[in-house]
Amino acid sequence: MTRIGQIPPAWLGLAALMLLFPVPANEFFLVQIGGYSLVLGTISLSLMILAGYGGMVSLAQLTAAGLAAYTIPILGNNTQDVMGLGFGWWLTIPIALIVGGVFSALVGLIAVRTSGIYMIMITLAVAVSVFFFTRQNYGLFNGFTGFAGIGAPELFGIDMRAPLPFYYLCLTVAGSLFCATVYLSRSPFGLSLQAVRDNPRRVAALGYSVVFVRIYAFFLAGIVAAAGGILLVILNGRISPGTIGVDVAIDILVIAVVGGLRHPLGPFIGALAFVLLESFAIDLIDRERFNTVIGAAFLAVVLFSPDGILGLWGKLRKRIGAETAMPRSGSLSSIQREEVS
Repeated sequence: MTRIGQIPPAWLGLAALMLLFPVPANEFFLVQIGGYSLVLGTISLSLMILAGYGGMVSLAQLTAAGLAAYTIPILGNNTQDVMGLGFGWWLTIPIALIVGGVFSALVGLIAVRTSGIYMIMITLAVAVSVFFFTRQNYGLFNGFTGFAGIGAPELFGIDMRAPLPFYYLCLTVAGSLFCATVYLSRSPFGLSLQAVRDNPRRVAALGYSVVFVRIYAFFLAGIVAAAGGILLVILNGRISPGTIGVDVAIDILVIAVVGGLRHPLGPFIGALAFVLLESFAIDLIDRERFNTVIGAAFLAVVLFSPDGILGLWGKLRKRIGAETAMPRSGSLSSIQREEVS
């Protein structure tokens, strides 16, 4: 286990910054910037687990989050007079997590025997199929309208949809899943998943089931995505097919790639950049051209830093470190001084 003394100081500083963020922030920044970034970052984290550690790019992670979100009004309460079985949050949340994990595992069962563009196309086909099914099914998903009037949970009498509680709820969930992902990367399963990514034949020769490792990774990633979907339905109080549309699924991929797929922090950085652009870029450009801005930013990051924003930061640190280590002009290094003496 990682001790407090082994945690990088930058992580501790970031954690303190996130905890103190509500002090200067108003309600808009708390919910629409801070909370929403954490929600999108959590869903993108599920993609990072698959793509970063497993080398598997899935466009169905938002679909897993959406089905978990649909589970809440179906088993709980809504104002659409469709389903709404009246179960409490203590029961609907665990079931929603299981639904997201099982769905993702089923997607993995279909897709893990492929790779590259074929896996992307299979998971995209699943996402499109679920999108149209939810839009056309009125008995279970209430069709195009979806569900509205979904009440927020209460904890010790506190409304978790209120700006401050919601932000800290998102921070708690995102922080816990971030730490769990870091632990996963160093666990025996995480190491085996990364080994499967690098050389599946050698892993199979050692006696491991490559298919099982990949499917289990899909299951874990589905639970992470489901947690983000639950936060999303708490935030909006509604869920509809538009929430799990293909365009939004591609946004999740963009967020993960822009932030960086090689570290669990990357999806959250990418989500923050995406939300800031979405919130403030429309003041400078037309709403219809927002996707053009996102696409241009995506291409710029991919061209200059395949590792995303975190990769740019890493290159900057190395450059600063190299310049600091270089001897100053007019001075001699220790080796040069020895040669002169």
